[in-house]
Amino acid sequence: MSAPPANRASAAQRPALCGARERVSAATLAGRVERLATALQETQPRPRMVGLLADNGPDWIVVDLAAERIGLPLVPLPGFFTPAQLRHALEATGMDALFCATPVSALSLGFQGGGRLEGVDLPWFRRAAERVTIPAGTSKITFTSGTTGTPKGVCLSAAQQRTVSVALVQATHRLGIERHLSLLPLPVLLENIAGVYAPMLAGATCIVPPLAEVGVAGAASFDAHACLAAIERWQATSVILLPQMLLALTAALESGAPRPSTLRFAAVGGAKVASALIERARAAGLPAYEGYGLSECASVVALNVPRADRPGSVGRALSHVDVRIGDDGEILVAGSGFLGYLGAEVDEDGASATEWLPTGDLGRLDADGFLYVDGRRKHQLITSFGRNVAPEWPEAELTASPVIAQAAVFGEARPQLSAVIVPRSSAVGDGAIDASVQAANRQLPDYAQIAHWVRAFAPFTAADGLATPNGRIRRDAIWARYAKRLEYLYETRTGAGADALL
Repeated sequence: MSAPPANRASAAQRPALCGARERVSAATLAGRVERLATALQETQPRPRMVGLLADNGPDWIVVDLAAERIGLPLVPLPGFFTPAQLRHALEATGMDALFCATPVSALSLGFQGGGRLEGVDLPWFRRAAERVTIPAGTSKITFTSGTTGTPKGVCLSAAQQRTVSVALVQATHRLGIERHLSLLPLPVLLENIAGVYAPMLAGATCIVPPLAEVGVAGAASFDAHACLAAIERWQATSVILLPQMLLALTAALESGAPRPSTLRFAAVGGAKVASALIERARAAGLPAYEGYGLSECASVVALNVPRADRPGSVGRALSHVDVRIGDDGEILVAGSGFLGYLGAEVDEDGASATEWLPTGDLGRLDADGFLYVDGRRKHQLITSFGRNVAPEWPEAELTASPVIAQAAVFGEARPQLSAVIVPRSSAVGDGAIDASVQAANRQLPDYAQIAHWVRAFAPFTAADGLATPNGRIRRDAIWARYAKRLEYLYETRTGAGADALL
Protein backbone atom coordinates (compact mmCIF):
# COMPACT_ATOMS: atom_id res chain seq x y z
CA MET A 1 0.00 0.00 0.00
CA SER A 2 1.44 3.35 -0.99
CA ALA A 3 0.64 6.91 -0.01
CA PRO A 4 -2.22 8.51 -1.98
CA PRO A 5 -1.06 9.95 -5.30
CA ALA A 6 -0.55 13.72 -5.34
CA ASN A 7 -0.52 14.21 -9.12
CA ARG A 8 -3.61 16.40 -9.29
CA ALA A 9 -4.10 19.72 -7.54
CA SER A 10 -7.51 18.81 -6.15
CA ALA A 11 -6.29 15.51 -4.75
CA ALA A 12 -3.10 17.03 -3.42
CA GLN A 13 -4.95 19.56 -1.29
CA ARG A 14 -7.61 17.31 0.18
CA PRO A 15 -7.13 16.12 3.79
CA ALA A 16 -5.88 12.55 3.53
CA LEU A 17 -5.33 12.37 7.28
CA CYS A 18 -6.60 14.18 10.33
CA GLY A 19 -4.99 13.87 13.75
CA ALA A 20 -5.85 15.54 17.02
CA ARG A 21 -4.36 18.85 15.96
CA GLU A 22 -3.36 18.51 12.30
CA ARG A 23 -4.83 18.07 8.86
CA VAL A 24 -2.52 16.39 6.35
CA SER A 25 -3.18 16.75 2.61
CA ALA A 26 -2.40 13.95 0.18
CA ALA A 27 0.57 15.94 -1.15
CA THR A 28 1.97 16.54 2.32
CA LEU A 29 1.50 12.89 3.26
CA ALA A 30 3.25 11.70 0.11
CA GLY A 31 6.16 14.06 0.84
CA ARG A 32 6.52 12.91 4.43
CA VAL A 33 6.43 9.26 3.38
CA GLU A 34 9.09 9.87 0.73
CA ARG A 35 11.37 11.75 3.12
CA LEU A 36 11.17 9.04 5.75
CA ALA A 37 11.65 6.28 3.17
CA THR A 38 14.82 8.02 1.95
CA ALA A 39 16.11 8.52 5.48
CA LEU A 40 15.58 4.84 6.28
CA GLN A 41 17.44 3.80 3.12
CA GLU A 42 20.38 6.08 3.94
CA THR A 43 20.68 4.99 7.57
CA GLN A 44 23.77 2.87 8.24
CA PRO A 45 23.55 0.09 8.95
CA ARG A 46 20.25 -0.09 7.11
CA PRO A 47 17.57 -1.69 9.33
CA ARG A 48 16.36 -5.18 8.45
CA MET A 49 13.18 -5.18 10.58
CA VAL A 50 11.45 -2.17 12.10
CA GLY A 51 8.89 -2.06 14.89
CA LEU A 52 6.24 0.57 15.56
CA LEU A 53 4.98 1.21 19.09
CA ALA A 54 2.85 4.35 19.29
CA ASP A 55 -0.67 5.67 19.79
CA ASN A 56 -2.94 6.36 16.84
CA GLY A 57 -1.96 9.40 14.80
CA PRO A 58 -0.67 10.53 11.40
CA ASP A 59 2.94 9.61 12.29
CA TRP A 60 1.89 5.98 12.72
CA ILE A 61 0.58 5.89 9.16
CA VAL A 62 3.64 7.69 7.74
CA VAL A 63 5.95 5.02 9.23
CA ASP A 64 3.67 2.25 7.94
CA LEU A 65 3.62 3.59 4.38
CA ALA A 66 7.32 4.47 4.29
CA ALA A 67 8.34 0.96 5.38
CA GLU A 68 6.16 -0.53 2.65
CA ARG A 69 7.56 1.94 0.13
CA ILE A 70 11.12 0.55 0.47
CA GLY A 71 10.27 -3.08 1.24
CA LEU A 72 11.28 -2.87 4.90
CA PRO A 73 9.32 -5.42 6.97
CA LEU A 74 7.24 -3.68 9.62
CA VAL A 75 6.02 -5.05 12.96
CA PRO A 76 3.11 -3.04 14.42
CA LEU A 77 3.19 -3.51 18.20
CA PRO A 78 -0.07 -3.10 20.13
CA GLY A 79 0.12 -0.82 23.13
CA PHE A 80 -1.85 -3.39 25.14
CA PHE A 81 0.88 -6.04 24.81
CA THR A 82 2.56 -6.96 28.09
CA PRO A 83 6.32 -6.43 28.44
CA ALA A 84 6.77 -10.20 28.04
CA GLN A 85 4.75 -10.19 24.81
CA LEU A 86 6.75 -7.23 23.48
CA ARG A 87 10.03 -8.98 24.22
CA HIS A 88 8.75 -12.11 22.50
CA ALA A 89 7.88 -10.07 19.40
CA LEU A 90 11.32 -8.47 19.37
CA GLU A 91 13.22 -11.72 19.62
CA ALA A 92 10.96 -13.65 17.25
CA THR A 93 11.34 -11.06 14.48
CA GLY A 94 14.96 -10.09 14.98
CA MET A 95 13.82 -6.46 15.17
CA ASP A 96 16.81 -4.12 15.00
CA ALA A 97 14.98 -0.78 14.79
CA LEU A 98 11.98 0.72 16.55
CA PHE A 99 9.83 3.83 16.27
CA CYS A 100 8.49 4.38 19.78
CA ALA A 101 6.57 7.29 21.25
CA THR A 102 7.88 6.71 24.78
CA PRO A 103 11.68 6.48 25.07
CA VAL A 104 11.48 4.74 28.43
CA SER A 105 9.64 1.84 26.79
CA ALA A 106 12.21 1.54 24.02
CA LEU A 107 15.13 1.66 26.46
CA SER A 108 13.52 -0.96 28.70
CA LEU A 109 13.38 -3.28 25.68
CA GLY A 110 17.09 -2.94 25.03
CA PHE A 111 17.08 -0.26 22.33
CA GLN A 112 19.40 2.73 22.22
CA GLY A 113 19.28 6.13 20.59
CA GLY A 114 16.23 8.32 20.53
CA GLY A 115 16.92 10.52 17.52
CA ARG A 116 14.47 11.47 14.80
CA LEU A 117 14.31 10.89 11.06
CA GLU A 118 12.84 13.17 8.39
CA GLY A 119 9.08 12.92 7.95
CA VAL A 120 7.97 11.93 11.47
CA ASP A 121 8.23 13.19 15.03
CA LEU A 122 8.39 9.72 16.58
CA PRO A 123 11.73 8.94 18.25
CA TRP A 124 13.80 6.30 16.50
CA PHE A 125 15.88 3.61 18.28
CA ARG A 126 18.33 0.88 17.27
CA ARG A 127 19.71 -2.31 18.77
CA ALA A 128 21.93 -5.20 17.75
CA ALA A 129 19.83 -8.25 16.85
CA GLU A 130 20.40 -11.60 15.22
CA ARG A 131 18.95 -12.02 11.74
CA VAL A 132 15.76 -14.10 11.63
CA THR A 133 14.63 -15.99 8.54
CA ILE A 134 11.22 -14.83 7.34
CA PRO A 135 9.17 -15.76 4.25
CA ALA A 136 10.28 -13.97 1.10
CA GLY A 137 8.14 -10.94 0.29
CA THR A 138 7.10 -10.28 3.90
CA SER A 139 5.95 -6.68 4.23
CA LYS A 140 4.25 -6.83 7.61
CA ILE A 141 4.25 -9.17 10.57
CA THR A 142 1.07 -8.89 12.57
CA PHE A 143 0.82 -10.59 15.94
CA THR A 144 -2.38 -12.28 16.98
CA SER A 145 -3.23 -12.24 20.66
CA GLY A 146 -4.44 -15.83 20.50
CA THR A 147 -5.49 -17.70 23.62
CA THR A 148 -2.08 -17.94 25.25
CA GLY A 149 0.37 -15.35 26.49
CA THR A 150 2.67 -15.86 23.51
CA PRO A 151 1.38 -14.07 20.40
CA LYS A 152 1.77 -15.70 16.98
CA GLY A 153 3.37 -13.79 14.13
CA VAL A 154 1.54 -13.83 10.79
CA CYS A 155 3.62 -12.80 7.76
CA LEU A 156 1.79 -10.80 5.09
CA SER A 157 2.85 -9.43 1.72
CA ALA A 158 2.11 -5.91 0.50
CA ALA A 159 0.18 -7.38 -2.44
CA GLN A 160 -2.08 -9.38 -0.15
CA GLN A 161 -2.90 -6.33 1.96
CA ARG A 162 -3.63 -4.27 -1.13
CA THR A 163 -5.86 -6.99 -2.61
CA VAL A 164 -8.03 -7.02 0.52
CA SER A 165 -8.17 -3.22 0.56
CA VAL A 166 -9.34 -3.10 -3.06
CA ALA A 167 -12.01 -5.72 -2.38
CA LEU A 168 -13.27 -3.68 0.58
CA VAL A 169 -13.52 -0.57 -1.60
CA GLN A 170 -15.51 -2.55 -4.15
CA ALA A 171 -17.87 -3.84 -1.46
CA THR A 172 -18.53 -0.43 0.12
CA HIS A 173 -18.21 2.05 -2.76
CA ARG A 174 -21.97 2.73 -2.88
CA LEU A 175 -21.96 3.95 0.72
CA GLY A 176 -20.23 7.22 -0.09
CA ILE A 177 -17.83 7.00 2.85
CA GLU A 178 -16.02 10.33 3.17
CA ARG A 179 -14.51 10.28 6.67
CA HIS A 180 -13.44 7.16 8.52
CA LEU A 181 -12.78 7.54 12.25
CA SER A 182 -10.38 4.97 13.74
CA LEU A 183 -11.69 3.66 17.06
CA LEU A 184 -9.41 0.62 17.25
CA PRO A 185 -5.62 0.74 17.73
CA LEU A 186 -3.89 0.95 14.34
CA PRO A 187 -1.73 -2.11 15.11
CA VAL A 188 -4.96 -4.14 15.03
CA LEU A 189 -4.90 -5.47 11.47
CA LEU A 190 -8.61 -4.89 10.92
CA GLU A 191 -8.20 -1.16 11.53
CA ASN A 192 -4.93 -1.01 9.60
CA ILE A 193 -6.45 -2.55 6.46
CA ALA A 194 -10.13 -1.56 6.59
CA GLY A 195 -9.67 1.70 8.47
CA VAL A 196 -6.64 3.15 6.67
CA TYR A 197 -5.74 1.43 3.41
CA ALA A 198 -9.28 0.97 2.09
CA PRO A 199 -10.47 4.54 2.90
CA MET A 200 -7.32 5.96 1.30
CA LEU A 201 -7.89 3.98 -1.87
CA ALA A 202 -11.50 5.21 -1.89
CA GLY A 203 -10.43 8.84 -1.54
CA ALA A 204 -11.83 9.23 1.98
CA THR A 205 -10.19 11.05 4.87
CA CYS A 206 -8.68 8.89 7.61
CA ILE A 207 -9.23 10.42 11.05
CA VAL A 208 -6.75 9.04 13.58
CA PRO A 209 -6.82 10.95 16.90
CA PRO A 210 -5.24 9.42 20.02
CA LEU A 211 -7.33 6.56 21.36
CA ALA A 212 -8.15 8.38 24.59
CA GLU A 213 -9.96 11.03 22.56
CA VAL A 214 -12.40 8.45 21.17
CA GLY A 215 -13.08 6.83 24.56
CA VAL A 216 -10.63 3.91 24.36
CA ALA A 217 -8.14 3.27 27.16
CA GLY A 218 -6.07 0.11 27.34
CA ALA A 219 -7.41 -3.18 26.04
CA ALA A 220 -10.74 -3.27 27.85
CA SER A 221 -11.79 0.23 28.97
CA PHE A 222 -14.32 1.95 26.73
CA ASP A 223 -16.32 5.15 27.30
CA ALA A 224 -19.34 4.93 25.00
CA HIS A 225 -20.41 8.54 25.54
CA ALA A 226 -16.94 9.88 24.71
CA CYS A 227 -16.93 7.70 21.60
CA LEU A 228 -20.31 8.97 20.42
CA ALA A 229 -19.15 12.54 21.02
CA ALA A 230 -16.03 11.89 18.92
CA ILE A 231 -18.06 10.41 16.07
CA GLU A 232 -20.22 13.51 16.04
CA ARG A 233 -17.33 15.95 16.46
CA TRP A 234 -15.44 14.48 13.51
CA GLN A 235 -18.65 13.98 11.46
CA ALA A 236 -17.52 10.42 10.77
CA THR A 237 -19.30 8.44 8.08
CA SER A 238 -17.75 5.06 9.00
CA VAL A 239 -16.21 3.30 11.99
CA ILE A 240 -15.12 -0.21 12.93
CA LEU A 241 -16.32 -1.71 16.21
CA LEU A 242 -15.74 -4.76 18.35
CA PRO A 243 -18.93 -6.46 19.62
CA GLN A 244 -18.46 -5.17 23.17
CA MET A 245 -18.12 -1.62 21.83
CA LEU A 246 -21.31 -2.07 19.80
CA LEU A 247 -23.17 -3.22 22.90
CA ALA A 248 -21.94 -0.27 24.97
CA LEU A 249 -22.79 2.28 22.26
CA THR A 250 -26.23 0.76 21.78
CA ALA A 251 -26.94 0.90 25.50
CA ALA A 252 -25.83 4.54 25.63
CA LEU A 253 -28.14 5.45 22.74
CA GLU A 254 -31.02 3.57 24.31
CA SER A 255 -30.42 5.59 27.48
CA GLY A 256 -30.84 8.87 25.63
CA ALA A 257 -27.45 9.73 24.14
CA PRO A 258 -27.76 11.69 20.85
CA ARG A 259 -27.68 9.61 17.68
CA PRO A 260 -24.72 10.10 15.32
CA SER A 261 -25.92 12.41 12.55
CA THR A 262 -23.46 11.45 9.79
CA LEU A 263 -22.61 7.79 10.43
CA ARG A 264 -23.48 5.54 7.48
CA PHE A 265 -21.59 2.34 8.21
CA ALA A 266 -20.39 0.69 11.41
CA ALA A 267 -18.57 -2.54 10.60
CA VAL A 268 -18.51 -5.04 13.48
CA GLY A 269 -15.98 -7.85 13.79
CA GLY A 270 -13.63 -9.68 16.12
CA ALA A 271 -16.15 -12.12 17.63
CA LYS A 272 -19.61 -13.50 17.00
CA VAL A 273 -22.46 -10.99 17.25
CA ALA A 274 -26.05 -11.98 17.99
CA SER A 275 -28.51 -10.87 15.32
CA ALA A 276 -30.65 -9.38 18.11
CA LEU A 277 -27.82 -6.99 19.00
CA ILE A 278 -27.42 -5.92 15.37
CA GLU A 279 -31.14 -5.17 15.24
CA ARG A 280 -31.06 -3.31 18.57
CA ALA A 281 -28.13 -1.22 17.39
CA ARG A 282 -29.86 -0.26 14.16
CA ALA A 283 -33.05 0.65 16.01
CA ALA A 284 -30.98 2.85 18.31
CA GLY A 285 -29.35 4.67 15.41
CA LEU A 286 -26.17 2.71 14.65
CA PRO A 287 -25.92 1.34 11.08
CA ALA A 288 -24.21 -1.87 12.27
CA TYR A 289 -23.10 -4.56 9.80
CA GLU A 290 -21.28 -7.70 10.84
CA GLY A 291 -18.22 -9.01 9.04
CA TYR A 292 -15.68 -11.80 9.39
CA GLY A 293 -11.99 -12.23 8.83
CA LEU A 294 -8.71 -13.44 10.23
CA SER A 295 -5.12 -12.28 10.27
CA GLU A 296 -3.99 -15.05 7.92
CA CYS A 297 -6.28 -13.57 5.26
CA ALA A 298 -5.05 -10.01 5.90
CA SER A 299 -8.24 -9.27 7.81
CA VAL A 300 -11.65 -9.17 6.12
CA VAL A 301 -13.05 -12.21 4.31
CA ALA A 302 -16.81 -11.53 4.34
CA LEU A 303 -18.99 -8.53 5.09
CA ASN A 304 -22.61 -7.48 5.28
CA VAL A 305 -23.38 -4.18 3.55
CA PRO A 306 -26.61 -2.34 2.81
CA ARG A 307 -28.64 -4.16 0.12
CA ALA A 308 -26.52 -7.29 0.67
CA ASP A 309 -27.27 -7.88 4.32
CA ARG A 310 -28.55 -10.76 6.41
CA PRO A 311 -28.38 -10.27 10.21
CA GLY A 312 -27.10 -13.40 11.89
CA SER A 313 -24.65 -13.98 9.05
CA VAL A 314 -21.27 -12.32 8.52
CA GLY A 315 -22.18 -11.44 4.95
CA ARG A 316 -21.03 -12.65 1.58
CA ALA A 317 -17.38 -13.33 0.77
CA LEU A 318 -15.47 -10.40 -0.70
CA SER A 319 -14.59 -10.50 -4.39
CA HIS A 320 -11.00 -11.69 -3.92
CA VAL A 321 -11.74 -14.91 -1.99
CA ASP A 322 -13.64 -18.15 -2.28
CA VAL A 323 -15.24 -19.73 0.78
CA ARG A 324 -16.47 -23.28 1.26
CA ILE A 325 -17.41 -25.52 4.16
CA GLY A 326 -15.36 -28.65 4.78
CA ASP A 327 -16.84 -32.07 5.46
CA ASP A 328 -16.40 -31.49 9.20
CA GLY A 329 -18.10 -28.08 9.11
CA GLU A 330 -14.92 -26.00 9.13
CA ILE A 331 -14.81 -22.78 7.10
CA LEU A 332 -12.14 -22.92 4.38
CA VAL A 333 -10.88 -19.87 2.50
CA ALA A 334 -8.92 -19.64 -0.77
CA GLY A 335 -7.56 -16.64 -2.63
CA SER A 336 -5.96 -14.68 0.20
CA GLY A 337 -3.33 -16.99 1.65
CA PHE A 338 -0.68 -15.55 3.92
CA LEU A 339 3.05 -16.19 3.54
CA GLY A 340 3.45 -18.23 6.70
CA TYR A 341 3.86 -18.03 10.44
CA LEU A 342 6.94 -16.47 11.93
CA GLY A 343 9.35 -19.19 12.96
CA ALA A 344 7.63 -21.92 10.96
CA GLU A 345 9.46 -23.82 8.26
CA VAL A 346 8.90 -22.26 4.83
CA ASP A 347 9.43 -23.59 1.33
CA GLU A 348 11.79 -22.19 -1.28
CA ASP A 349 9.28 -19.55 -2.34
CA GLY A 350 8.77 -18.42 1.23
CA ALA A 351 5.13 -19.55 1.43
CA SER A 352 3.71 -22.17 3.76
CA ALA A 353 -0.04 -21.58 3.40
CA THR A 354 -2.14 -24.13 1.55
CA GLU A 355 -4.54 -23.25 -1.26
CA TRP A 356 -7.56 -23.79 0.99
CA LEU A 357 -6.82 -22.26 4.36
CA PRO A 358 -8.52 -23.97 7.31
CA THR A 359 -9.77 -21.15 9.51
CA GLY A 360 -10.46 -23.12 12.67
CA ASP A 361 -14.01 -21.74 12.61
CA LEU A 362 -17.19 -23.75 12.19
CA GLY A 363 -19.86 -22.41 9.87
CA ARG A 364 -22.27 -22.81 6.99
CA LEU A 365 -23.28 -21.09 3.75
CA ASP A 366 -26.89 -20.46 2.82
CA ALA A 367 -28.34 -20.73 -0.68
CA ASP A 368 -27.63 -17.03 -1.35
CA GLY A 369 -23.97 -17.23 -0.38
CA PHE A 370 -24.22 -15.65 3.06
CA LEU A 371 -21.72 -17.09 5.52
CA TYR A 372 -22.68 -18.02 9.08
CA VAL A 373 -20.01 -18.55 11.75
CA ASP A 374 -21.02 -20.85 14.59
CA GLY A 375 -17.84 -20.77 16.68
CA ARG A 376 -14.30 -22.04 17.02
CA ARG A 377 -13.71 -25.66 16.13
CA LYS A 378 -11.44 -26.26 19.12
CA HIS A 379 -14.04 -24.75 21.48
CA GLN A 380 -16.86 -27.02 20.33
CA LEU A 381 -18.63 -28.83 23.18
CA ILE A 382 -20.19 -32.27 22.96
CA THR A 383 -22.90 -32.75 25.56
CA SER A 384 -23.62 -36.09 27.20
CA PHE A 385 -26.56 -36.39 24.80
CA GLY A 386 -24.14 -36.21 21.86
CA ARG A 387 -25.11 -32.71 20.75
CA ASN A 388 -22.37 -30.49 19.33
CA VAL A 389 -22.50 -26.88 20.51
CA ALA A 390 -20.14 -24.01 19.71
CA PRO A 391 -20.20 -21.99 22.97
CA GLU A 392 -19.87 -18.70 21.09
CA TRP A 393 -23.45 -19.21 19.90
CA PRO A 394 -25.22 -19.07 23.30
CA GLU A 395 -22.61 -16.58 24.53
CA ALA A 396 -23.60 -14.18 21.75
CA GLU A 397 -27.26 -14.49 22.70
CA LEU A 398 -26.45 -13.86 26.36
CA THR A 399 -24.32 -10.78 25.73
CA ALA A 400 -26.97 -9.32 23.44
CA SER A 401 -28.81 -8.55 26.67
CA PRO A 402 -28.43 -5.01 28.03
CA VAL A 403 -27.55 -6.38 31.48
CA ILE A 404 -24.91 -9.02 30.56
CA ALA A 405 -21.44 -7.78 29.64
CA GLN A 406 -19.55 -11.09 29.33
CA ALA A 407 -20.37 -14.78 29.40
CA ALA A 408 -18.43 -18.03 29.25
CA VAL A 409 -20.40 -21.19 28.45
CA PHE A 410 -19.38 -24.73 29.43
CA GLY A 411 -20.92 -28.20 29.26
CA GLU A 412 -18.50 -30.76 27.85
CA ALA A 413 -19.89 -34.27 28.57
CA ARG A 414 -22.72 -32.78 30.62
CA PRO A 415 -26.47 -33.06 29.97
CA GLN A 416 -26.93 -29.30 30.06
CA LEU A 417 -24.92 -26.13 29.51
CA SER A 418 -23.80 -23.77 32.23
CA ALA A 419 -22.38 -20.27 32.17
CA VAL A 420 -20.28 -17.84 34.13
CA ILE A 421 -21.82 -14.39 33.71
CA VAL A 422 -20.44 -10.89 34.21
CA PRO A 423 -23.20 -8.26 34.57
CA ARG A 424 -22.81 -4.81 33.04
CA SER A 425 -22.60 -3.28 36.51
CA SER A 426 -22.54 -4.37 40.13
CA ALA A 427 -26.01 -2.83 40.51
CA VAL A 428 -27.54 -5.52 38.28
CA GLY A 429 -29.38 -8.03 40.47
CA ASP A 430 -29.46 -11.79 40.06
CA GLY A 431 -33.12 -11.60 39.08
CA ALA A 432 -32.32 -9.39 36.12
CA ILE A 433 -29.51 -11.71 35.08
CA ASP A 434 -31.77 -14.75 35.27
CA ALA A 435 -34.45 -12.99 33.23
CA SER A 436 -31.84 -12.24 30.57
CA VAL A 437 -30.67 -15.86 30.59
CA GLN A 438 -34.24 -17.05 30.06
CA ALA A 439 -34.72 -14.51 27.25
CA ALA A 440 -31.59 -15.83 25.54
CA ASN A 441 -32.79 -19.42 26.00
CA ARG A 442 -35.95 -18.59 24.07
CA GLN A 443 -33.73 -17.86 21.04
CA LEU A 444 -31.90 -21.20 21.36
CA PRO A 445 -32.82 -24.86 20.82
CA ASP A 446 -33.13 -26.92 23.99
CA TYR A 447 -29.67 -28.49 23.73
CA ALA A 448 -27.97 -25.05 23.52
CA GLN A 449 -29.89 -23.42 26.36
CA ILE A 450 -28.28 -22.41 29.65
CA ALA A 451 -29.55 -24.53 32.53
CA HIS A 452 -27.23 -23.22 35.25
CA TRP A 453 -25.27 -20.03 35.73
CA VAL A 454 -23.06 -18.39 38.30
CA ARG A 455 -22.21 -14.75 38.75
CA ALA A 456 -18.56 -13.91 38.13
CA PHE A 457 -16.52 -12.41 40.96
CA ALA A 458 -15.17 -9.74 38.59
CA PRO A 459 -15.03 -8.96 34.84
CA PHE A 460 -12.85 -11.14 32.62
CA THR A 461 -9.77 -9.05 31.86
CA ALA A 462 -6.28 -9.52 30.48
CA ALA A 463 -4.87 -8.30 33.79
CA ASP A 464 -6.29 -11.27 35.68
CA GLY A 465 -5.57 -13.75 32.90
CA LEU A 466 -9.22 -14.41 32.03
CA ALA A 467 -9.21 -12.62 28.67
CA THR A 468 -6.81 -11.87 25.85
CA PRO A 469 -5.62 -8.27 25.36
CA ASN A 470 -8.26 -7.74 22.65
CA GLY A 471 -11.07 -9.00 24.85
CA ARG A 472 -11.55 -12.65 23.87
CA ILE A 473 -12.22 -14.82 26.89
CA ARG A 474 -9.71 -17.47 27.98
CA ARG A 475 -11.94 -20.48 28.56
CA ASP A 476 -9.45 -22.75 30.31
CA ALA A 477 -8.55 -20.02 32.81
CA ILE A 478 -12.21 -19.21 33.51
CA TRP A 479 -13.03 -22.88 33.97
CA ALA A 480 -10.12 -23.30 36.38
CA ARG A 481 -11.41 -20.42 38.49
CA TYR A 482 -15.13 -21.33 38.48
CA ALA A 483 -15.14 -25.11 38.00
CA LYS A 484 -15.99 -25.95 41.61
CA ARG A 485 -19.03 -23.64 41.62
CA LEU A 486 -20.29 -25.02 38.29
CA GLU A 487 -19.66 -28.62 39.34
CA TYR A 488 -21.70 -28.00 42.47
CA LEU A 489 -24.64 -26.84 40.37
CA TYR A 490 -24.44 -29.93 38.19
CA GLU A 491 -24.39 -32.14 41.30
CA THR A 492 -27.25 -30.43 43.13
CA ARG A 493 -29.59 -29.38 40.33
CA THR A 494 -30.36 -32.54 38.43
CA GLY A 495 -33.59 -34.28 37.59
CA ALA A 496 -36.42 -32.63 35.70
CA GLY A 497 -34.19 -30.27 33.77
CA ALA A 498 -32.03 -33.07 32.42
CA ASP A 499 -34.97 -35.32 31.71
CA ALA A 500 -36.63 -32.61 29.66
CA LEU A 501 -33.79 -32.76 27.15
CA LEU A 502 -34.21 -36.45 26.39
